Amino acid sequence: MGPGKADLLEAIRAEGSISGAGRKLGMSYRRTWLLVDAMNRCWAQPLVEATAGGGRHKGARVTAAGLQILTAFRALEAAIAEAAESEAFNALKGALLSEPRASQHE
Repeated sequence: MGPGKADLLEAIRAEGSISGAGRKLGMSYRRTWLLVDAMNRCWAQPLVEATAGGGRHKGARVTAAGLQILTAFRALEAAIAEAAESEAFNALKGALLSEPRASQHE
């Protein structure tokens, strides 16, 4: 899971279809479908369920497991962003050289 796949889950949730989500994100249907397939194969439960064909039940939806993973990922992103602004991180960043010194062992 990364930001792109999280964005895709959010787009599927908003659009109600894989193709609609792809259009919204400027991705081809094939690329979108491959990402959905990869997510569904990598987690214990499918993150997206799709129904092909016509009728009122066509389209795709993010499953309960998908919503859980999406929520956890977004919480992790927020925690990382907060950590990156912490005093401890800034102290480390402030002590870091922009480039390593020359090796003394060459």
